Amino acid sequence: MGLLEGHRALVTGAASGIGAATARLMAAEGARVAVVDRDVDGAAAVAAEVDGVSFGVDVRDADAVGDGFVRAADALGGLSVVVNNAGIGSLKALHAYEPDEVDLLVGVSFTGTFNGLRAAVPLLRQNGGGSIVNMASVSGLRPTRGEAPYAAAKAAVVALTMSAALEYGPDGIRVNVVSPGFIRTPLTDFVWSNPAWIDPLEAATPLRRAGTAEEVAEAVVFLASDRAGYVTGHNLVVDGGSMLPSAQVDHVLRELLGE
Repeated sequence: MGLLEGHRALVTGAASGIGAATARLMAAEGARVAVVDRDVDGAAAVAAEVDGVSFGVDVRDADAVGDGFVRAADALGGLSVVVNNAGIGSLKALHAYEPDEVDLLVGVSFTGTFNGLRAAVPLLRQNGGGSIVNMASVSGLRPTRGEAPYAAAKAAVVALTMSAALEYGPDGIRVNVVSPGFIRTPLTDFVWSNPAWIDPLEAATPLRRAGTAEEVAEAVVFLASDRAGYVTGHNLVVDGGSMLPSAQVDHVLRELLGE
């Protein structure tokens, strides 16, 4: 029996990358899955793979999210798991971001997660409880150069998760968040075109490699499953240990240790 046998799950931003990997693994673990993305064709393709249903939704639109979640629940016979995964990123100096770029980054990554939580809670209450997993990033815990609006939005997602876990625990709704490190997805494939970028990145990671979308999906599925039945308000970092070294002294300590 799979970890999610009998569950009915919805995953946003699931047309590609981590979202698609999560939808596939959830289906493999026994769940019926609704694939939600503004990329209608991509969502339909993933849904066809997992024998699920798909809905085209822009998570920035609260009404569209509410309607899409209700339609997904109707199609699946209710919802017991919701994964708010949709997000986008960008890279430039803080002062170079235009206001509309910030609105887009925050709108998808933070407001989209808020809209998903807001839509999910009544449906999970109807189910008698359930699990919500939000997607943040290590950039929200230790901000990275050039990602100021994205990092701020992901930090807000972590705080939002904790608030939701506190408020909805009495309803039997668990709310957790996953913070991936550098993960190879279609959005980061450009890095692998240049060994001068990827070699130092992997060398600086204790596990000596970048992560995969499937490995993040494993963390999401665990938190969504009954195996994590007493886990709520938790931020599960999936980063290969990349946040452990100290940028200030690690190179000195390596030399002193003869590494």
